[in-house]
Amino acid sequence: MLPKLIKYILAETPKSQETEIFGWVRTKRDMKNLIFIEVSDGSCFSCIQCAFDRSAGLDKNTEDALSALTTGASVKIKGRLVPSPASGQAVEIAAESLLIIGSAPAENECGKTPLLDVPAYPLQKKRHSLEFLREIAHLRPRTNTFAAVARLRSFLSFAIHRYFREKDFHYLHTPIITSGDCEGAGAMFQVTTLDPAVMKQSADGSSDYTRDFFGKKTFLTVSGQLEAEAYASALSRVYTFGPTFRAENSNTTRHLAEFWMVEPEAAFFELEDNMALAEDFIKSVLKAVLDECGDEMKFFDSFIEKGIIENLQKVAQAEFTHITYTEAVKELEKAASSDSGLFEYKPCWGSDLQSEHEKFLTEKIIKGPVIVTDYPKGIKAFYMKMNDDEKTVRAMDVLVPRLGEIIGGSQREDNLEKLIRRMNEIKLKTRDYSWYIDLRRYGSVPHSGFGLGFERFVQYICGMANIRDVIPFPRTAGQAEF
Repeated sequence: MLPKLIKYILAETPKSQETEIFGWVRTKRDMKNLIFIEVSDGSCFSCIQCAFDRSAGLDKNTEDALSALTTGASVKIKGRLVPSPASGQAVEIAAESLLIIGSAPAENECGKTPLLDVPAYPLQKKRHSLEFLREIAHLRPRTNTFAAVARLRSFLSFAIHRYFREKDFHYLHTPIITSGDCEGAGAMFQVTTLDPAVMKQSADGSSDYTRDFFGKKTFLTVSGQLEAEAYASALSRVYTFGPTFRAENSNTTRHLAEFWMVEPEAAFFELEDNMALAEDFIKSVLKAVLDECGDEMKFFDSFIEKGIIENLQKVAQAEFTHITYTEAVKELEKAASSDSGLFEYKPCWGSDLQSEHEKFLTEKIIKGPVIVTDYPKGIKAFYMKMNDDEKTVRAMDVLVPRLGEIIGGSQREDNLEKLIRRMNEIKLKTRDYSWYIDLRRYGSVPHSGFGLGFERFVQYICGMANIRDVIPFPRTAGQAEF
C-alpha cells in the first residue's frame, strides 16, 4: 500500500486512529517532556505537527532518534491522529515512534560526519533570498515558495493537456533534433559527435558533416511548429508541448536557453479562428488555475505579488481587444510625442514592439488584454501568410497586462508559389525545406497556430520576478549546473 500523503491526513476527522507519515522535518521544538516536530511531504503547504510526550514513555530507539533529529532529515513517524489543542491546526499526531530515514547534519555536527567535507543542511528556519536558493536548485523545492511553484507548474501542464483534449486536439511529440531553423533566426545549438578541432574540410572549405552521426548538420529544435503543420494536414488539430532551445546570449529575467513550448496547429483555421482559440485558451486555463489551485494562488498573492489573483481574474473575464500593428504604432507614437522620455526605444512602423510598448498598450491605452495583428512582413517569420497589401502578414500577438506578449502566432502561408517566393526573398534554401513545401503541393489547406512559452505563462500566473525561478533547473548563458 502506498504511504498516505499529509494533505489527506490533515483532512481526516481525528478519532485517535493509528497513523503513519513520511516526510522531511521542517522544525523541532524541545520543551523538556514534550517535543514538537513539524513534518512536510510537499503534498500541500501545511506541515503536520507530531507531538512526542516523554512522560508517557518512549522506547530507547525513539529517544535516541529524537536526540539526533535535525531540520531537513527524512523521517517515518507512527502515532494516533488526535484533535490539536493549538490554534491554526485541526489535527496533530500523538507520536509514539520515530525512525530517521536520512539524516541532515546541522552546522555544529559537520565535523562528526565520516564525510568531513559534507556541509550543514542549508535550509534552516529563516527566509532565504531567491538568489541564494538558485545556487542550491536541488534543495530549493523543499521551501514553501518553490514547492508552490512546482505544484502550480504540474497542475498547469495538466490543465493545458486537458484543454486541448476537450477541443479535440491530438498531442504530438515533435523531434528535439532537427536540421531546419523554424524561426530563421540562426540562434541554434548545434548537435554533433565530431570533434570540431579535427573536423575534415570539404573541397570548398566548408565543414564536412557526411561523417557526422546524422550525416548532415543538425541542431536542437527552436520549435516543433513545422512538424506540427505536417500532422495538422492529416489529423486536423494537433498540439506540441515539449522542450525547445535558443542559443541567445540574453542574461535577463525573461529569457532561458532551454524552455518548454505549447504549440497548437489547426487545419482549416484562419487568423480569426486562431485568435478565438488563443483567447479561449488563456481564459480557460487561468480559470482552471484560479478554481483549483486556491492555496497556491493565495500564497503567491500574499508573499510574491500582491493583487495577482484579482489581476488574473480580470484577464479571465475580459473580452480581448483586437487592433492592428499599424493602429498600435500610431497610439504609441502619439504617446511618445507628448512625452519624449516615455520609452527607451522609439516606436516606429517597421520595428518590432518592445516589451515596454506592449505593457503600455495593455496597461495605459487598452487597459486590458489585446491581440495585435497584421505585422510588417520584415519582422516576422517566412511561413506567415501575406496580406493583400504584400507589406504585412496575418500574424497575431496576444498581449496581457504586467507581461506583454504571452502568445505569438499566425495564419500560415498555404499557397505554394507565395511560400517559395517568400523563402527566396529572404534567401532560405528551399531544398532544406522540401518536405515542408510538399505540404503545399498535396492537399494544401488554410491553417493556423500559435506558440506559448510555458515558463513565461507560469511566471505570469505566480508573479515570480525571474523566469529562472519557475523552472526546476534553469539553463541560461554560463549556467548548466544540476
